[in-house]
Amino acid sequence: MTFTAAPARTTEAIGAALMAAGIVLLALLTLYLVGFDNGAISRSGMFLHELMHDGRHLLALPCH
Repeated sequence: MTFTAAPARTTEAIGAALMAAGIVLLALLTLYLVGFDNGAISRSGMFLHELMHDGRHLLALPCH
């Protein structure tokens, strides 16, 4: 007869929840930078500004 340890499943569930939370936070940060930043981060150069501007067009967010 074999027994399986229950804590392994709990650890996997916690790991999956942390991974999902990290992905959601990264997605929200990206949405903020592309959609609502309006150049506060991209003051250092035109490349980052144009990248964010093109991202607004890609996501159909108003920028003009």
